[in-house]
Amino acid sequence: MEKEGSFINEVFLKLSQEKQERILNAAMEEFSSRGFKKASTNNIVQRAGISKGILFYYFRNKKELFSQLVDYAIKFIKNEYLDQLDDKEPDFLKRYSKAARLKMEAYAKNPHAFNFLGSIFLGNDDSIDEEIKEKIAYYSIKGRQKLFQNIDTSSFRKDIEEDLIFKLIYWSLEGYQQELISILKGKDLNQIDYDPYWKEFYSILSALRKAYYHNEEV
Repeated sequence: MEKEGSFINEVFLKLSQEKQERILNAAMEEFSSRGFKKASTNNIVQRAGISKGILFYYFRNKKELFSQLVDYAIKFIKNEYLDQLDDKEPDFLKRYSKAARLKMEAYAKNPHAFNFLGSIFLGNDDSIDEEIKEKIAYYSIKGRQKLFQNIDTSSFRKDIEEDLIFKLIYWSLEGYQQELISILKGKDLNQIDYDPYWKEFYSILSALRKAYYHNEEV
């Protein structure tokens, strides 16, 4: 069952937007890089430029901070990415290209949220509650369903299995996105000219259509 959680407490939300983001981003960076067990609240407050007393005024302990960060990151990705996915588009490449653009635009707004949830989903930290892991897995599955369900495969090549075409396209585009994220890591994402990257991305889409569709549409 879908459940977004309690999000961030109301007292914290009375802070300025800039200070909220500074604290949340510092915490997500720390948890992403070190995991829940090894994450240090000392590192978090140093990155955020606040005292530990202030951090624990808004969050009772590390566990509560972590749990509320999960709700915050899920809400951001749900609003900025998952809810915007066009699951009515029958053409897989068109649907996926729209999804990829949405994902990159959302990532540019808040890379910390994606990295934070990704580190939990892909990690193997047994100190994290199963409920949190299940919540993240639920939204991951929901996103994949929106990408893959109700696709018209009539234009796929008939000499390659449909499931394999899905996988090859998915691996190609996910690989490009990960390469792009790696290239942009550490840069000011708001100052980047994305046009050359999108031009390259659409060239990849064109090549994939030629490779896996029998009715070319470039």
